[in-house]
Amino acid sequence: MLVEDILSRDPLYVEDSTYLTKARQLIRDHHVRGLPVVNDNKHVLGIVTARDMLRVTSTKSNVTVAGFMVQVPLVTGQMDMFDAARLMLKEKSALLPVIESMDKPRLRGVVTLLDVFKHIDLEKVPKKQIQEFMSTKVVTASPDDPVTKVWDKMVEEDFTGLPVVKDGKPIGMITRFDILKRGWARISKESETRPVDSTQMRIEKLMSSPIYSIKPDASLASAIELMRKYEIGRISVVDEGKLIGIVDRNDLIKGYLG
Repeated sequence: MLVEDILSRDPLYVEDSTYLTKARQLIRDHHVRGLPVVNDNKHVLGIVTARDMLRVTSTKSNVTVAGFMVQVPLVTGQMDMFDAARLMLKEKSALLPVIESMDKPRLRGVVTLLDVFKHIDLEKVPKKQIQEFMSTKVVTASPDDPVTKVWDKMVEEDFTGLPVVKDGKPIGMITRFDILKRGWARISKESETRPVDSTQMRIEKLMSSPIYSIKPDASLASAIELMRKYEIGRISVVDEGKLIGIVDRNDLIKGYLG
C-alpha cells in the first residue's frame, strides 16, 4: 500500500510567520501531533509538533513558529507506506509532509504513524509476544503528583504519556494531550513562581481511566487490535496485577517491521 492510499488530504498547516500561540491552539483544539510549516507559495519548510510545544517557556504573543520548526524528510504519494513508517521511526517524527514532487514541494497532505498503524494487515502480523519488545524501565506518575511535576518530567524525558500507578498497580494514563487540551501547557519556567492552581492540581484529575492493560505473553496482533479498538496510543503490560512494562504504537510498528 502506498502513502497515496492512506495520507490525510487538506491537512491543517501554518505559515512560518504564524504566531506560536496560534499553532499551539490548533494542535490543542484539533488533537493533532503536529503541523506542516509552509512559506507563501505553500512549499513545505518543516513541521512544528506537540513535542515542540513542550519547549515553550513563555506565553509571549510575538514569537513565531519559525524558531520552533524542525526539518523532516519530505515524501511523495508513491512511497510505500512502510518505508514512510521506517523514516518516521528513524527521525522520531509522528508525521511527514506529503508533497506533489521533489521538484515541486507544495503541500498535498500528511502521513502519520497512526495512518500506517490503522492499515496494518492483522493476518500478516509476525507471531511475536509483547514481552519481546515492551519497555521494562517504565517511568510512572502518582495520582497525587502535581501537574507541574509530571509536565516537567515529560519535557525532560520527551514522553508522550505516563502510566499513573498507586501501590504498584496502574490506575490510569496521563498524556501530553490530557494536559495540552486543558491549557496546562502554559506553565512558564521564566519565572521562579508558577500559577498556584498549576502546583495544586493533581494528575488524578486529568488522567484517563480505566487503564487498558495486556499480559506479557499476549501476541503482537492482539495488542494492535486492542489499540485500534479503543483508539489508544499505549498499553500497560501487567503481570499478576503489577505493572512490569509498557508498549506504545511505535513499539508495535517496530515489532511488525522486524
